[in-house]
Amino acid sequence: MKPAEIHIEVAPELALFVPHAHRTGATPLATDGVSTLGHVVESLGVPLTEVGVLVVDGREVRVSHIPADGESVTVRPVRRPQQVPGAPLRFLLDVHLGTLARRLRLLGVDAAYESTDLGDPALAALSAAERRVMLSRDRGLLRRRELWAGAYVYSTQPDEQLRDVLARFAPDLRPWTRCTACNGRLKPATKEQVADRLEGGTERSYDVFAQCDTCGRAYWKGAHHEQLEAIVREALETRGG
Repeated sequence: MKPAEIHIEVAPELALFVPHAHRTGATPLATDGVSTLGHVVESLGVPLTEVGVLVVDGREVRVSHIPADGESVTVRPVRRPQQVPGAPLRFLLDVHLGTLARRLRLLGVDAAYESTDLGDPALAALSAAERRVMLSRDRGLLRRRELWAGAYVYSTQPDEQLRDVLARFAPDLRPWTRCTACNGRLKPATKEQVADRLEGGTERSYDVFAQCDTCGRAYWKGAHHEQLEAIVREALETRGG
C-alpha cells in the first residue's frame, strides 16, 4: 500500500527543530495513516510544548488528528504571552539552567531548581506533582507525557534566556522577595537577627538586611548589588513598570 503523503509547513520560529529539508515552505512528508499529527510533528523534532496551533486545510485540529493523504498542515508556534491554566504560574528548571533559576528568583518568580541531575522521569513527575512549567533545553524531557507543562529554552545565554521566559509567560514580578539560593520567601531582618551569618566587615558596613524564611540565608546590598539592580531594572522596563 502506498503511504499517505501530506504537505507540512513549520513556522519559522520552529525551524531550528526540524531537518533542513523542512525549514522553508510546505514540504512533502510520508505518513503511515495511523499515527496522530502530534506524533508526526514530534517525529520531525518539534516538541509539542512549542506548538500553539495545528492547521489542516485551513481548519484548526487537535494533536490527536490522524492526517490523511493530500492534507496540507501548518504548524504554528505558541501564542505569547502563553497562558497556563489550572495552577499558579510556577517553574521547574533542570540542572543546566541554574543561572536562569537564580535570576527568576531575583525577580520574585517561583522557580524550583534541582542542582543535581534527577533524570528525566523524576523531573517530569515533579513537574506534574507540583504543577510547574518545566523549563529545559532537553527536547527528550519536554516530550514526556507526564509533564504538567513545559517550554523549550531557546538560548544558551542567561540574559537572552531570561528575556525569552519573561516574554513568553509574562509572570508577575516582585523583585527582592525570594531567596536566590533556595526559592524561599525573604522577610526583613535586623542586624541582630542575622549577626551569626555575617562577617565582621559586613556587620560594620551594612544596616539593612533580609533573611530567607526557609534556609535562613541573609541578604544585604553588597558588592554585586549594582549588577543585580541592572538585571531587575531591565526586566521591569521590558515589562513596562
